[in-house]
Amino acid sequence: MTAYASHDSVLEDWSLTWELRSVNHRFLDVSLRLPDAFRFLESDVRARIGASLRRGRVECTLIWKKAEGTAGVISLNAARLRAVLDSAKAVEEQAGRSLAPFSALDVLGWPGVLEDRAADRERLGALAMASLDEVLVQAVTAREREGESLAALLRERLLQIGECVARVRVRMPEVLRMQREKLQAKIAEVSARPDADRMEQELVYWAQKLDVAEEMDRLSAHVEEFLRSLDTAESVGRRLDFLSQEMNREANTLGSKSSDIETTRAAMEIKVLIEQIREQVQNVE
Repeated sequence: MTAYASHDSVLEDWSLTWELRSVNHRFLDVSLRLPDAFRFLESDVRARIGASLRRGRVECTLIWKKAEGTAGVISLNAARLRAVLDSAKAVEEQAGRSLAPFSALDVLGWPGVLEDRAADRERLGALAMASLDEVLVQAVTAREREGESLAALLRERLLQIGECVARVRVRMPEVLRMQREKLQAKIAEVSARPDADRMEQELVYWAQKLDVAEEMDRLSAHVEEFLRSLDTAESVGRRLDFLSQEMNREANTLGSKSSDIETTRAAMEIKVLIEQIREQVQNVE
């Protein structure tokens, strides 16, 4: 299922931004991009994502930078600055003359004169995880909205399958009657006196061969279980995938037993509907 979410947070001089994208995938595949300073959070981040999302290819990125308005703040290391100036003065005294002049910018460029406020790793880590929780809430909400639309589509297809099964049930007595008449016509063509018992045996054989009551019962049961699963709050994607495979198996058997054009059409329509369901179920968490 697809989703995009982002969240910004600020701690003193630092700004953190999470971006999360997810697309359809049969399993959970997480790709993380973390700054080096936050590598220590990788296992926790993966666990937090796995607790919220079950399926999908997920790209999660953390951006870490100076907060706006703080990048221009200069902090001097007074002790280091004094040491650099005293050293420069000592060099001139040793030389006995003034050396080439240097500017204030030259001094600021000396290592250690400008100091950056160290980031509090523990506090930033806690902020990053809290911000990640906000991103995951957004992502789950977006996926739930998509799931509601997808569930409506699946229910529509399942209702159509139920209608096809009902048509086949109504049609079966007529199919058996037509087979009886066909067998009687063939016997009449050869001008043979039929053996009543043998004829009944043949009719029973054909009735058993053409009987699709079990397939229709199982199809109906799978449809009911599918609908029940759609109403649960659990992760049911793989279960729905299995049910769609079982429905396809029954539809194939229904088609292979059919000796009637209307039943064959119904079986083909059911298979088309099941294939549409199977494509969409890959997106269900």
